[in-house]
Amino acid sequence: MEKILLVDDDLELCQMLAEFMELEGFSVDQVHDGEQALQQAARQQYAVIILDVMMPTLNGFDTLKQLRGGSGDEARTPVLMMSARGEEVDRIVGLEIGADDYLPKPCSPRELVARIRAIIRRVALENGGSSNNDDNLLSYAGLKLNRQDFSASANDHPLALTQTEFRILECLLDHADRLVTKQNLTRYALNRNLGPYDRSIDMHLSNLRKKLSQTEGCHIQIQTVRGSGYRLFDRPRDA
Repeated sequence: MEKILLVDDDLELCQMLAEFMELEGFSVDQVHDGEQALQQAARQQYAVIILDVMMPTLNGFDTLKQLRGGSGDEARTPVLMMSARGEEVDRIVGLEIGADDYLPKPCSPRELVARIRAIIRRVALENGGSSNNDDNLLSYAGLKLNRQDFSASANDHPLALTQTEFRILECLLDHADRLVTKQNLTRYALNRNLGPYDRSIDMHLSNLRKKLSQTEGCHIQIQTVRGSGYRLFDRPRDA
């Protein structure tokens, strides 16, 4: 599991992004100012550091300069900068002092994750290896998902899924046999928070269940845990 360091003084945004990235399969540590970021990066090796620009004590630009000026492994850690200051000059400054990518805020959590994965793939190739295709493949009890081409199959029978159905199945498969809350599943699949009386995710789940049940030899079940969320598991039909 790739480790990410998320550095942002906006605690609510930080928590939301961390939860989303964890649903995507990353392990996330959070700190909230530049000094903490430098200390944490020196203690722990990360695949990517996500660094906000506007922070107290030590801003993102100064943090990045100190990071790149070090002699340890952290000096080579890829950095993705985020800022509400989206002016071209800020992006240029960030890239010139050593950022690997720059994303204006507010940003889509999905785009953030896509950029993180792109950085990880690029670093793997630059290091003489190949990007880890296993990260793009999910498999459980005959159910297979490919995150790269968004294809899915059950017992080698193709599943014709909508984008939202794919995202739901991806999230549940990432947490097979474990509870996924309705709030987290809604945030992951629909890219928004769950609202009062919101049944959108239930309708998508109903269609997904129907497609799975109609697939020959597929024993995958999606259980509704009343008042909590959902759980994907394998149960033979005659069990």
